[in-house]
Amino acid sequence: MAVAVEKLITSDILKPARYLGNERLAVQKPWETATIRWVLTYPEVYEVGSSNLGHIILYNILNAQPRQLCDRAYLPGPDLSAKLRQTNTPLFAVESKRWLTEFDILGFSLSYELGVTNILEMLDLAGIPLTWQERTEGNYPLIFAGGQTATSNPEPYTDFFDFVALGDGEELLPEIGLVLEEGKQAGFNRKQLLLDLAQIPGVYVPQFYQMVEDGSVHPLVPDVPKRILRRVATPIPAYSIGLVPYVETVHDRLTIEIRRGCTRGCRFCQPGMLTRPARDVAPEKVVEAIEAGMRATGYNEFSLLSLSCSDYLSLPAVGMEIKNRLKNENITLSLPSQRVDRFDENIANILGGTRQGGLTFAPEAGTQRMRDIVNKGLTNEELLRGVKTAWEKGWDKIKLYFMIGLPGETDADVVGIAETVSWLQRECQTKGRRPLNFNLTISNFTPKPHTPFQWHSVSTSEFERKQKLLRQEFRRIKGVKLNFTDIRISAMEDFIGRGDRSLGKVVRRAWELGAGMDSWYESVDKAFAAWGSAIAEAGLDWKYRQVEKGEWNLFHQEDTETREHRDTEEYIPASPHLSVSLSSDTALDTPLPWDHIDTGIDKNWLKQDLQRALEAAIVPDCSFDGCSHCGVCGVDFGHNIVIEPPTVPEFAGEFVPNTNKVQRLRVWFGKQGNMALVSHLDLLRLFDRVMRRAGLPVAFTGGFHPTPRISVANALALGATSKGEIVDFELTQAVDMETFRGHLVRELPTDIPIYDVVELDLKAPAASQAIVAAEYLITVSAIGTAAPAQWQNWIEQIQSKDEIRWEQITKSGKSQLVNLRDRLFELELVTTNDTQADSTAILRYVGSCRPDGVLLRPEQILFMLEIVAGLEFNLSHIQRNRLVLGI
Repeated sequence: MAVAVEKLITSDILKPARYLGNERLAVQKPWETATIRWVLTYPEVYEVGSSNLGHIILYNILNAQPRQLCDRAYLPGPDLSAKLRQTNTPLFAVESKRWLTEFDILGFSLSYELGVTNILEMLDLAGIPLTWQERTEGNYPLIFAGGQTATSNPEPYTDFFDFVALGDGEELLPEIGLVLEEGKQAGFNRKQLLLDLAQIPGVYVPQFYQMVEDGSVHPLVPDVPKRILRRVATPIPAYSIGLVPYVETVHDRLTIEIRRGCTRGCRFCQPGMLTRPARDVAPEKVVEAIEAGMRATGYNEFSLLSLSCSDYLSLPAVGMEIKNRLKNENITLSLPSQRVDRFDENIANILGGTRQGGLTFAPEAGTQRMRDIVNKGLTNEELLRGVKTAWEKGWDKIKLYFMIGLPGETDADVVGIAETVSWLQRECQTKGRRPLNFNLTISNFTPKPHTPFQWHSVSTSEFERKQKLLRQEFRRIKGVKLNFTDIRISAMEDFIGRGDRSLGKVVRRAWELGAGMDSWYESVDKAFAAWGSAIAEAGLDWKYRQVEKGEWNLFHQEDTETREHRDTEEYIPASPHLSVSLSSDTALDTPLPWDHIDTGIDKNWLKQDLQRALEAAIVPDCSFDGCSHCGVCGVDFGHNIVIEPPTVPEFAGEFVPNTNKVQRLRVWFGKQGNMALVSHLDLLRLFDRVMRRAGLPVAFTGGFHPTPRISVANALALGATSKGEIVDFELTQAVDMETFRGHLVRELPTDIPIYDVVELDLKAPAASQAIVAAEYLITVSAIGTAAPAQWQNWIEQIQSKDEIRWEQITKSGKSQLVNLRDRLFELELVTTNDTQADSTAILRYVGSCRPDGVLLRPEQILFMLEIVAGLEFNLSHIQRNRLVLGI
């Protein structure tokens, strides 16, 4: 049963286009053709989820499977959530608009320790019981989680999921789909399905396992593996092309993965440990995917994605090849945080240009000693060379990531961050050039499972002291912006991220108390309070205080006296320091809650690497040097794949905007149906992408940031439909008008019809400057009944008046009175309709609509009606019929 979304997704909610499900390249397979129906449910707002590369890839792969379809759902904004609850409407999938309970399986991405509360919010909105125990009765979808956090330590979340997908999903999810299809045809019950799923490598079914007294996890039934294997897949760039949202997203660009996995061996880095081995994508496949993707999507920016893009040896060649091929299209390449030691002129050339993007490096530590402890593999000389290359190539601002609280860190290492930044500024200065500015993010080290530093803890008081020390040091350094991560949330991430099954009740209670959107700054206070209360109610505040004091470690054994006193207010547990604990062989052998997850990394190797860290010993990158014997490479996980780079093509030069105007075309178009919920700014972005996809020769403005010469005459109110919008295009080549129209019709959504295309003189004024009036049809309702004659009388009263004053607030905040009657040119009654509750009329009016801001808006017609009738009116629909040009 489909949800009546037209009653929920309206212009009064924020960014209603989030929920339309009609994006370009959305698949929308017929419901009745599928045996297994998936929903990929991303537990963040649409702008985050729809641009997530993993979300796009798995969506495309699942929809490529026969007899299976995949829809999508996202965490709704607070306004839509309130509407859903008020109307008892379950959360729905955005494409089919069906309730989530109608599907066979829901897959959540869990990539952040505290993000699980958003998952509980979505399940509750969908009317699905939160725990697997509660779902044993009733016909509910299977609920599973995947992602980095789910793979590293699923134990705190096991109450809520029927199973967990560990590692890469490209091959794993289709295998799950086949097992479900066979089980559905065989009539298996829920438990039988899960037992079959548990036989698939990479599928962890928590209900078939139990946690014993020492915290370790073991099978409850004989037919499941003792340790569950993390899955590894080869990235396929073609599946990255898809989903072009109408609203601006967090990553509003085409993203193509060039390398999966990282073998640098940074000892704090969980993604680097969980994605081994490293696998390069063939350069020709990357180039093909980018070129095809830019044509299919119309984006003006693309990003190459990897944990360490600079370790993809083909990066300069691939970047230059694409830059040369798309040279005339004003395309920008962006890269995530890069290895500063590999940043050179080749990479600078592919990143630079007319639309030069930002640049981010991650030195992580301010001294050579600390960089060696964390195995960063970066010297001061390499850091300076990379930063100086960027500065010489035109970057005046660079973003740097540092971390505090790392094992073995001293105050000298903390102060070293400020000293390093100051030294870089001194080395990058010359007369006639702006000084180099830095935007610094100083994060608090949070220990992660499956890393050598998983046995380390830092007190919140130490973090506070070190942040204060850094603020003092940077006071005398100009040109630096400091950003610190919240200490409270770091401690909470540590507590949950290294927790066991006993934390399930904490997670649920935190959600009940309002924790959610915990990664967003404005929710930090509320989230922290909710998590703190939930921990206290569960009787685990003693354990959380260990985290806060940096004394909690996974091998601390409580004695009887400690257990008797741990709930007293003054109790502060004692535990050995890390260096003392390392002297005991049994300390690091104590079972961990995630030991049953087989990531391929040998736990003994992690212990040895922790010892190497304390000795500041470097382990080389095994992709380019000898094997580090971490345990990954072999039959189950494969081996490193490093592709020799091709020759870097000769640089064909930067984009030069073609400002030559040969032809101007004016297009009359409409906004109907769902497209009425797309904002004006989103519409402008849509036209840019349409022109790019169509390959039409649009002219550009000049200047430092050239933009396409596309001008929409006048912004239309969100939610209003129209049959009379105007947009002007200026082209560098003459194009036949019917050909131009055909290209637009092919690339535009069907709810944006094209009515007419005419050619204008190049010197004719733009429609945005020639507009003088607009004609509207508005649907207005009055409480109670009103005969057509009454409506006509109200209209005539308005027409008979010389003045109807309206208080207007100017942009400067000043109040002024304007005469609305002067702005009303025509007003007539079209039709009426009476019900027992109210009387509705459709009115047509023509009012002022000038570029200088002299407008007559539809709601001002209501104001005039209320003046003459003494009643309250509601505006239920707006349609703009035409824009009147004064030429």
